[in-house]
Parts: sequence; C-alpha cells; structure tokens
Amino acid sequence: MQTSRKVALITGSATGIGRSTAIGLADRGYDIVVNYSKSRNEAEETATQVRAKGVEAIVVAANVADEAAVRSMISQTINHFGGLNVLVNNAGTTHFIDHSDLDAVTEEVWNDILNVNLKGLFSCCRAAMPHLKSRCGNIVNVASVAGLAGSGSSIPYAASKGAVITLTKSLARAFAPEVRINAVAPGPVQTRWLADHQDMVQKAMVHTPMERPATPDDIAEAIIFLADVSTLMTGQVMVVDGGRTM
Repeated sequence: MQTSRKVALITGSATGIGRSTAIGLADRGYDIVVNYSKSRNEAEETATQVRAKGVEAIVVAANVADEAAVRSMISQTINHFGGLNVLVNNAGTTHFIDHSDLDAVTEEVWNDILNVNLKGLFSCCRAAMPHLKSRCGNIVNVASVAGLAGSGSSIPYAASKGAVITLTKSLARAFAPEVRINAVAPGPVQTRWLADHQDMVQKAMVHTPMERPATPDDIAEAIIFLADVSTLMTGQVMVVDGGRTM
C-alpha cells in the first residue's frame, strides 16, 4: 500500500511519549509507523489506537542502536507508504547512577546509552534524510533538560542528551531549508521509566513553579507543534518542564 497522505515515524512509540505522539499525529491525519524494540504487545496496542483515528498504521521492530535495523525500518516505511514527512526520534535508554559514583559509569554503561540515545538517533536521521528532503519534511528529537543542566538519571544520560541538542542544531544548519530539525527537552515525565524513582520526581517538583511533572501528552503536544504547526522554527530546543529551568 502506498499513499500520498502525510506519514510519521515515531521511534519508541509502544508506550509513553511515543504513544501519545503517535495518537496525536494520527488525529491530524498522519499515517503512522509505530516502532518498538522489545514491547511488541504495547506497540500493537498503540497501532490499534492509531487506526481508531481513521488512518493507517504499521508496526516495525527495530533497535535504533542497530544501523542495519534502522535502514530496514526506513525501507519498510517507504515501501509501505511511499514516503516520509516526519521523523520523531523518541527512543531512548538510561542507567540510574548517582552522579558522584564515577566508578559505576563503566564502558558498558557509556556504550549502552550513547548507542541508543545519540548514535542510534543519528542513524535514524541519516537513513530518513533523503526521504524527508523529497517531501520538505522535518525531524523532532526528544532531548531532555538533563542535557541543558547536567542533571538527570546519570552523567552519561545527561551527556547523551546534551549531544542530541548539539546534533539537532548541526543538522538543522546542514539541511535547511528543505528539512526543519528541532528538539524538545522534557523535565521529569510520568512514564514507566520513573515508576520506581518517584523520589527523583518529588525532588524536582520542589523547584518547579507548575508543581507537577509532565505527562506524555504534555510532551506530545510540543512535539506535534514543532512537527505539524510551526513552519519557520528550526534548530530550536523547546523546554517543557513546568518552568524548572527558566
């Protein structure tokens, strides 16, 4: 099946921010590629909710740290839908390590985080870029306020998200005006990631004027704005953290 309708690929869209973004873009008439690495059942649930919006959805398994799998995911997208308008790089991982515990930051930890959060994101951008250029599409990268403030679950996580912000700016300069590339930087988001780390959330809320963490829908709204409302913004980082880092 190929269609001339708008198409969005959201990595890591089985749950959380990715799922909310997929459903929100479906509401705006996008056909959706739901990507997952491990959570197949949840990814199928996302696809079912997307199809309920009257659009098409396919589910593609790919670990973004595997470049061959990324290229296959993009090929499946193009073969099925005929093109790509929006790439949302949402897939991510972390290790929860106290910032003062430098010995716990092993080579394995660095590789695990950087291979997904940074190198995997770059692989997705690179594989998708020719198809986005042909449709004057755009990319939204999910960064984090950890990448601005050096905070977050671990030093490698913060470093990876800081690099995502820089990568966003570099790509935005390189591929304008055909492709816009922006990022969102969430504060704490109530997803399964933080389910066992509510102490971190409560600590962050002490310095948050809005006095609540984000929901996946809060972040999805920002992603959808950058992807489907704004037409001039590129190379920008939209912070969504309840005012904590202002």
